[in-house]
Amino acid sequence: MKISTIEFPDKPLFLAPMEDVTDPAFRLLCKRFGADMVYTEFISADALIRSVKRTEQKLTIYDKERPVAIQLYGREPDAMAEAARIAEQANPEIIDLNFGCPVKKVAGKGAGAGLLRDIPKMLEITRQVVKAVKLPVTVKTRLGWDEDNKVIVELAEQLQDCGIAALAIHGRTRSQMYKGDADWTLIGDVKNNPRMHIPIIGNGDVTTPERAAECFDKYGVDVVMVGRASIGRPWIFAEMKHFFETGETASFLSFGEQKAILKEHIISSVKWLDIHDQTPVESVYNQRLKGIIHSRRHLASTPVFKGIPNFKETRIAMLRADSLSELFNIIDSVREP
Repeated sequence: MKISTIEFPDKPLFLAPMEDVTDPAFRLLCKRFGADMVYTEFISADALIRSVKRTEQKLTIYDKERPVAIQLYGREPDAMAEAARIAEQANPEIIDLNFGCPVKKVAGKGAGAGLLRDIPKMLEITRQVVKAVKLPVTVKTRLGWDEDNKVIVELAEQLQDCGIAALAIHGRTRSQMYKGDADWTLIGDVKNNPRMHIPIIGNGDVTTPERAAECFDKYGVDVVMVGRASIGRPWIFAEMKHFFETGETASFLSFGEQKAILKEHIISSVKWLDIHDQTPVESVYNQRLKGIIHSRRHLASTPVFKGIPNFKETRIAMLRADSLSELFNIIDSVREP
């Protein structure tokens, strides 16, 4: 399977773009465990044009994580085209356009999934970005704005006509946010539309190896994209690929190894967010760090500690810890159920 000239193996798995999640520290872990392509956090076109430092930092790409897609969002064609030209200088493999973020601060301002209420503008943005850069341009969107406006089958054709190289579809409407079940039926309808010739990437509720295999086999998608199920569990990609190859479900890592990966991720987050001058981690071991706070979402979501009796108080302590020494002492104290 190819997206433009980028080749992927059979049944490729992509890490979905997620704000405050898919920074380089997490992307590198997912890549190590088998993700075939990773995406940056979404990047505001307006902030990128204004040279906002935090936004520019999101353009950082490491060779070990390639191929990488930089995802942009915005509501004006000219701004999105200019942001795409800036992002292209970071040398990603793909520029991806976010037409699917449902949160109010994005969709409510006419960006992200908000563009599902203004299809002509969505298409104009897409056309302008495709013309503005030499890299392949892809799109990620949803089924439609709400239950009465599931426009994805027709919209997919229109986006393809704009020149995109692939289309990722989250199987919910904007009004659903992340509630209810993802509907893969319409994703399958897009893939099986004889007019479509670009790769179709399916996304939504892919939480197990069995479900990933079913999405390939039942709906015929070219790629399965894994989002929230990877948070606190970057090895899910290895578990899925093992199932594809053997038909067997197996724990890829021991309990101790999973804890070690969580700790490694926390240290990487500290290095990414708190250490910019090669300062040894040990020298900040007892400091309150942004990287620790950033990692709490992963700790709260990880299945590593699932099933441990009377774990509530330990979990609360883990999520309140604000130094590496305190947090790692708590993690080390947890015994396998």
